[in-house]
Amino acid sequence: MKISDVRKTAYAMPLTSPAFPPGPYRFIDREYLIITYRTDKAALAKVIPEPLTFDDPIVKYEFIRMPDSTGFGDYTESGQVIPVKFNGVAGGYTHAMFLNDGPPIYGGRELWGFPKKYAQPTLGPDKDTFVGTLDYGNVRIATGTMGYKHKALDLDAIAKSLAIPNYLLKIIPHVDGTPRILELVDYRLEDVVIKGAWSGPAALDLRPHALAPVADLPVLEVISATHILADITLGLGKVVYDYLETK
Repeated sequence: MKISDVRKTAYAMPLTSPAFPPGPYRFIDREYLIITYRTDKAALAKVIPEPLTFDDPIVKYEFIRMPDSTGFGDYTESGQVIPVKFNGVAGGYTHAMFLNDGPPIYGGRELWGFPKKYAQPTLGPDKDTFVGTLDYGNVRIATGTMGYKHKALDLDAIAKSLAIPNYLLKIIPHVDGTPRILELVDYRLEDVVIKGAWSGPAALDLRPHALAPVADLPVLEVISATHILADITLGLGKVVYDYLETK
């Protein structure tokens, strides 16, 4: 293969059989369980990278079921998103994500900088309860429960809540182990169609784990829970801060 062909062909590894296809990436019937909780302020300050800031010690624990996603297939995801501000604009910082499918792990890390690791999340109804779980290996580290569709929510308000900026810390190492890319990335959800949204009573249990430390942001108080069903497109991002160039 000629150098010009390599340059023309390459967009992901491996060169001749990329682990994920080019976008755009559309998600049909993407289902969320988002449990918002209050955590320890000092613990939260340890994990939010400047120049991001936060006002209140709040975390959104998410379980996301994705049965029909372009290029990525059928999988489930779980993790923590922290409400933050960047230059005074409110958004969400993805602190940790765990999922059970290879291509969205590779694509998520390489394209956007999602902090994704392999694990076994689940999400679905159990009689009168909407239940999300996360196992890392054989260890259960998160369980979220919510009363199933107790109260319908305003769909326009939910759409607006999904339209805020989302921030990621993209880290790609050099061959010598030092960071070659170290950037704050802004990405958005696009073409959002909300098919339903509900609230209900909720509980969240997080357990300590050395390699999946979701419990390092402890649950002090559950504030609310939201169950969302939507179609969305995962937009590609833009770099808003370069740690290697900005002094």
